[in-house]
Amino acid sequence: MPLNKRDVKEHLGRLPYLPEAYWRLFYRGKPLSKKASLQTLRKQIPQWVDQARLVGQEAALAETKPKKIALFSSYKLWLQHSALLAAALASLGHSVTLAFLPYITWRKKPSLFNLRIQNAYTKEVLSPLRSLVEVWSVYDAIQQVDHQALPVSIEQAIPDVSQRDTQYTLQIEHFDPSDSNSEAGRLYRWRMEQNRQTAKAAYAWLSKQPPDVLLIPNGSILEFGAIYQTAKAIGIRTVTYEFGEQRQRIWLAQNDEVMLQNTDPLWNAHAGQVFREEQKQKLAALFKSRWQADLWENFSRRWQAVQRQGAEAVRQQLALQDKPTFLMATNVIGDSLTLNRQVFSHSMTEWIERTIRLLAERSDVQLIIRIHPGEKYTRGPSVKDIVLSIVPTLPPHFRLIGAQDSMNTYDLIELADIGLVYTTTTGLEMAMSGLPVIVSGKTHYRNKGFTIDPASWTEYESLLQKAAANPASLRLTPEQVEVAWHYAYVFFFEYPLPFPWHLHLNDDVDCWPLPKVFSAEGRKLFGDTFAYLCGEARNE
Repeated sequence: MPLNKRDVKEHLGRLPYLPEAYWRLFYRGKPLSKKASLQTLRKQIPQWVDQARLVGQEAALAETKPKKIALFSSYKLWLQHSALLAAALASLGHSVTLAFLPYITWRKKPSLFNLRIQNAYTKEVLSPLRSLVEVWSVYDAIQQVDHQALPVSIEQAIPDVSQRDTQYTLQIEHFDPSDSNSEAGRLYRWRMEQNRQTAKAAYAWLSKQPPDVLLIPNGSILEFGAIYQTAKAIGIRTVTYEFGEQRQRIWLAQNDEVMLQNTDPLWNAHAGQVFREEQKQKLAALFKSRWQADLWENFSRRWQAVQRQGAEAVRQQLALQDKPTFLMATNVIGDSLTLNRQVFSHSMTEWIERTIRLLAERSDVQLIIRIHPGEKYTRGPSVKDIVLSIVPTLPPHFRLIGAQDSMNTYDLIELADIGLVYTTTTGLEMAMSGLPVIVSGKTHYRNKGFTIDPASWTEYESLLQKAAANPASLRLTPEQVEVAWHYAYVFFFEYPLPFPWHLHLNDDVDCWPLPKVFSAEGRKLFGDTFAYLCGEARNE
């Protein structure tokens, strides 16, 4: 059987020096493709190095205690951000290592030939950083540790990370990992291979040269998850970080996965404080913009496509009757904020399926299913598919609102009697509106005093029956609504920390070059955040 092009590239990729020589001879140091290009980063790094030297000379943070800090990165956007962050930390006097993997995509396995070329290209692009930072390719180490065994704790964590990778990539929740004939099964097998290789290389590196703190984007999925689990097993202090919808804000977590959004310590510090009038007004302004489908200040996302029509207009449009109305607000399937958030269901999908079955038999109530508007930006399956797989013909008392439908979610909240959510932020907004909400997933606002939080299917089904019989019995008190508002303020304005550069940083870095970030003005805004990034305690 003749070899195909990919097989040939796999064989050639195993030959010493050949891919690198081919790249230098025929591409002359340029990227293999537009998708693989790091040319913007190539232009930016020399500027950042010069700025970092200027910061160092001016000793902008002379009081900083130098630490041994490592950053791990992969994929274009994160690599660009990590290179800038590495230069910034080095300018403060820290000993910094930037460890990277040269991957372009996590969706399909690259040829060995192209991967070696991308590795050489990435090292060349990052080479100007070496005057400030140790730059190390994790890929170079993978070949040397392939036959080494991992500690049991890390080996046991890899399947969970790989499962989340598959769910996140394909935006599914249920699949058979052993089915090598399915797209999900093949992807899972490749992610297992990638994550195990990454963990082996990281284990060898971190065991021999443990940093004081390791910075990892996300920390839950892909190679980021494998690195986090490895560092956790070794006992290395970690900081995981991500970005939400607010510009010049960052989510941070020490020794935890930031995507779990553990707000407990922060809320414990703020819950007993007075919720001031100016804080209420600031939060009210934000939510007025959300309810009216507008943008507000540094928030960059507009989830509602249409302005409010009013609850009565929507009630007539949906032909709702005068009986208890449930509003189920779903997440996007496979969103990283839904993965590994089980409380009593195996997944959000199972929660939706079982709820649909339970309420399909209850013609004495109405169910409005609001599919997350964010689905229109994704390419995975829809919650609509899940619903129709259970009830191919919608019962007369069901209403299904699609992601593309011109209807404002906040009108639905106003006319509902009870909310049903998994982890969506809409559940918090329901409580702020005085709507009792049953929370079925492990979300950050669960068990904060203003939601109904069943811990078992038995408890959940009992609550549905109670809500159907007498929804007023679950109504929130004014004190609970006040707590919901207070918590929302903490989550939106205290939990994300000030930070100059969002993940899409090109405009940000022009506005906040390194000397400005570490000027008196910048230190006042971002000094505490950089300290927390370096492993210091957070100032609550």
